[in-house]
Amino acid sequence: MSQESLSMRKIEEILRLKYEIGLSHRAIAKSCGVSCSTVSEYTTLAKAAGLSWPLPEGMTAEQLEARLFPEKGTSRRLVPQPDWKHVHGCAQELKRKGVTLSLLWVEYRQEHPTGYGYSQFCHCYREWQKHLNPTMRQKHKAGEKMFVDYAGQTIPVVDPVTGEIREAQIFVATLGASNYTYAEAHWSQNLPNWIAAHVRALDFLGGVPEMVVPDNQGGSNQP
Repeated sequence: MSQESLSMRKIEEILRLKYEIGLSHRAIAKSCGVSCSTVSEYTTLAKAAGLSWPLPEGMTAEQLEARLFPEKGTSRRLVPQPDWKHVHGCAQELKRKGVTLSLLWVEYRQEHPTGYGYSQFCHCYREWQKHLNPTMRQKHKAGEKMFVDYAGQTIPVVDPVTGEIREAQIFVATLGASNYTYAEAHWSQNLPNWIAAHVRALDFLGGVPEMVVPDNQGGSNQP
């Protein structure tokens, strides 16, 4: 189930602001009076359902709900079950590359269109994880830690005029308890970029954790 049950008009507005205006999730959340996680969830659901903006002409609220939440009204025992071992292995690998669990869910839904919604997929994955060796799991107190680092992979950026390709470094800050994440791109991992990224990340998150936990090398591996 979604964290917040939204009206069709509000869902339409979220998709319009995302795909037509190009606003950030934070700006959309503020405009629509919902949480950032709700904006992220509904845009991810829409992507998996093949929806963007504008919605198909004549689509009703019932049709929209059926596209976003095909698992509703379906017996739980009929829902295709993911291979959780495969999901877990990929999730650990993708985490090192800065990719979220939503990518694995999108791939699952492409193979099983009537499968779990994103929230239920994550919930079932967390339940499955509880059966792992508890020493492999870490528990974080809300507001305690923010983990910061540069992602292992870079992103190519193409100059539309010259065609030159430059590799952008991706700074990532993640709250330990919620995995709520902020990211931005830099041309280098120099100290001014490293410090400024922390300032913008804390401003985006709207608060300061008890601890900021960097990678061993942090942002000092380049001049």
